[in-house]
Amino acid sequence: MSKDNLLSIVIPQEVIDAVSSAINVIVVQLKPYLIALSKEERMALPKMGDKTIPFVEKVIEYTASNPEFIPAYLDLPELKNDFMAVTVLNQMFRPLNEVVSNLNDTILTEGSDSYKNSLKYYDSVKMAAKNNIPNAKTIYEDLSKRFERKTGTVTPTSEQA
Repeated sequence: MSKDNLLSIVIPQEVIDAVSSAINVIVVQLKPYLIALSKEERMALPKMGDKTIPFVEKVIEYTASNPEFIPAYLDLPELKNDFMAVTVLNQMFRPLNEVVSNLNDTILTEGSDSYKNSLKYYDSVKMAAKNNIPNAKTIYEDLSKRFERKTGTVTPTSEQA
């Protein structure tokens, strides 16, 4: 691995197949229980964070020890059901969130390595095209489309990546 390359991994096909299968199981099993919210819907909802969880737990405990304060309009079974769902879903979410975070970091790093190394090839083709080396101009013109702008063409070098 060169010092320019931050990470070099090859995932065996059997691992790819096993993970893909496991992801499919997760998606199929949880799909009936999950929803998707719009940005506006997310913003409108009060949020339950780490400080709110103990509050809700205490409320549920107090409803058992002091039921005289339960308002008639509070659906206590639904409160308990909702909180249980949060608890169970958080148990699934936390490890999956760690995996997603690590996937994002790995994709970012491998993408950076791929792009930096592609720019090295691009710089070589660009130099070859300037020196009229056969086939270089066609390759350069095709690859340079990545850097076209409406006001002009800007082509980075691998030092700029």
